[in-house]
Amino acid sequence: MRQRRWKTWTLRGVAGLVALIVLALAAGWLYLRASLAQLDGERRAPGVQAAVTVARDAAGVPFISGASRADVAYATGFVHAQERFFQMDLLRRTAAGELAELFGPRALPLDRSRRLHRFRARAQLALARLPASERALLERYVAGVNDGLGALRAKPFEYALTGTEARPWSAADSLLVIWAMYIDLQGSQEPRELARGWLRANSDPAQLAFLLPEASRWDATLDAGAGAAPPGEAPLPPRAPAWWGAEPKPPAQLAGAAFVDSVGSNNYAVAGSRSASGAAIVADDMHLGLQLPNIWYRVALRFPDPKGAQRRLAGVSLPGAPPTIIAGSNGEVAWAFTNSYADLVDLVPLGLDAARPGQVRLPGGWETPASHVEMIAVKGADAERVVVRETSLGPIREAGGRQYAVHWIAHDPAAINLNHLKLETAGSVDEALAIAAIDGIPAQNFVAGDAAGNIGWTIAGLLPQRTTAALATTFPLEEGVPTWSAPLAPQRYPRVLNPADGQITTANSRQLMGEGADLIGDGGFDLGARNRQLADGLRALGPQLDVRRAASAALDDRALFIGRWRERALRALDPQALRGQPQRAEFRHLLETSWDGHASVGSVGYRLARNYMWALNELLFGRVNKELAALDPKATLASATTRWPDVLARLLDARPAGWLPPGYRDWRAVELAAVDRVIQDLTQDGQALAQASWGKRNTAAIAHPISIAVPALAPLLGAPPDQLPGDSNMPRVAGPKFGQSERMTVSPGREEEGLYNMPGGQSGHPLSPFFLAGHKEWVEAKPVPLLPGPAKYTLRFVP
Repeated sequence: MRQRRWKTWTLRGVAGLVALIVLALAAGWLYLRASLAQLDGERRAPGVQAAVTVARDAAGVPFISGASRADVAYATGFVHAQERFFQMDLLRRTAAGELAELFGPRALPLDRSRRLHRFRARAQLALARLPASERALLERYVAGVNDGLGALRAKPFEYALTGTEARPWSAADSLLVIWAMYIDLQGSQEPRELARGWLRANSDPAQLAFLLPEASRWDATLDAGAGAAPPGEAPLPPRAPAWWGAEPKPPAQLAGAAFVDSVGSNNYAVAGSRSASGAAIVADDMHLGLQLPNIWYRVALRFPDPKGAQRRLAGVSLPGAPPTIIAGSNGEVAWAFTNSYADLVDLVPLGLDAARPGQVRLPGGWETPASHVEMIAVKGADAERVVVRETSLGPIREAGGRQYAVHWIAHDPAAINLNHLKLETAGSVDEALAIAAIDGIPAQNFVAGDAAGNIGWTIAGLLPQRTTAALATTFPLEEGVPTWSAPLAPQRYPRVLNPADGQITTANSRQLMGEGADLIGDGGFDLGARNRQLADGLRALGPQLDVRRAASAALDDRALFIGRWRERALRALDPQALRGQPQRAEFRHLLETSWDGHASVGSVGYRLARNYMWALNELLFGRVNKELAALDPKATLASATTRWPDVLARLLDARPAGWLPPGYRDWRAVELAAVDRVIQDLTQDGQALAQASWGKRNTAAIAHPISIAVPALAPLLGAPPDQLPGDSNMPRVAGPKFGQSERMTVSPGREEEGLYNMPGGQSGHPLSPFFLAGHKEWVEAKPVPLLPGPAKYTLRFVP
């Protein structure tokens, strides 16, 4: 009897526990459902002058139509907040240094580095400078954001998981989102200058000129047809610097094998002379870190322009930023961006003197820095007090035992404005280029085309007016060297209009070789191989291009760059090198047989050739990389110059005895050591070399950032682990967490023909039908129409 009772109570206990679990899961599911966006119905909206319609298609892409620009801004804010508020929150907190309030002490190092720039205080000043009409439009967007957040039946699920609250949006927050893009696009320039400064201090002038070439054999600049010639190659010095070579005990795993070049973005334009329609074709695929939700939010807008005509815009918006199309088409002009890598940061060494306590010496003399107290709120802990000391040239940071003033164009009062809105009504390429030169965004390559077939390029965003030679500013400045003190006048911005070959391409590499190059400087240009392949590939498509054919240029994953390193590895693996070395023999066999000339997922040969190049990098630069990491975690020889493969190639061709790294009898031994290192790296976990395909290495790891706070949810909040073709140094850039954040090709006035892809869906909510909508098409490179499809859901705002 006692045993029967025990079983009964056990069963009842188990049943109760199961019931509690079911109830908890049901409650969680219902809570998640309550934080989904409203898709249908009618809402009364304070401040709306007339009805505004948000018509979403089956993928959640909205067409927002209203009787005024302000009403459309309100509806855009409402939609952004309901679908993407947590993403918006992360962007403003990233710029302001406020992530620890959500994620606790683990975010403090990042917050401390961002507080140095005091962007929240700068945002308030920038806001006060906005014209009244722009401020009013921004406030309507903010009202929409806060109404959209408040209309959710439960706060966004991320706040429930982190145990925090969603703070209301403000107009200053929208400006912080622009500064978040400054950080993303220009944040590599400080470690680059520190790395170059160390190299200057530890190399003689001849060695430095060889190691840090000004141009690349791969460069395909926009003025090449005008007779501009690249600088000649620096002579090869007789000996290497003292730091040359690998670490005495190299790491078991190749750092380079895991490295995916995070320099990215392609844009291009085809003139009407080469298009089937006679209108220009503009394409854009901005390469950024990939996560869910995707950084961009696709949208179409319709409203009356200042002349009363109906204006339709289509493209991508940035949730949280001022409410406009970042890249897209307004029916008359289409425009696109890539990061310019202009030189926009100076590190100015500061002099110190014990006899002048509290003062620092700048090129202009001694001064007392201003002190600003910044309080960082920390979840689960006391707030942290940070004191930022700021000179007339910028805030002070320390690295390698020295103090520097960070003189960054992002600190200039003109760094942020809303002039980007003017592109909504630009009627020609000429007009668009003029607007680009006064745009308050991070300096970008701006490519535009119009319905009449014209195409053009310039820099959009703030450039400094340099008072020194461009090359001198790519290192920490020497004492007494003057720097820039004002932005470059818009009329001085370089531009290219309607080139003879009917095309313009940019891909983060050097844009100009002749006149205008010094105005841009070199803030870390890409090697140039990607832009050359893009330009040559687009040219090979010939005349009479339509949008679909033009879009294919961005999907070119031919391994033209890595193919040369494959050839070098094959030459090194001659019969003598293979004698008694079965793994080397297999390496060579795979280079020959598992190679299709592309960065394809099934290719083992591609991965071996790529890793071979990176193994050589570590054998020659491993010691210096350790030294540079002590200055800044992101400082490496590769950050100092993306042209390091050219340096390696010259050494392997010349085989100079004075540059042979320590521990090797000849250059052949170095090449074979690189092969052996790749073999060791790829087989150390018991994997057969033949199984080391590029797809296994290049597997998507695209997840929601909340996975950092709640790792157990990562499988539920991520995209499938797709194996991705493509790599750096080719148009189809693809890495596990970095790549083509969108693909857009459009002809102005013919937006119905426009094509689009992006890796994530419109919504950041995992229960939304839009969470991963379009992801499969992005992976398979099957573009969908740029414009929204037929309306499946309709939400109306009424006065």
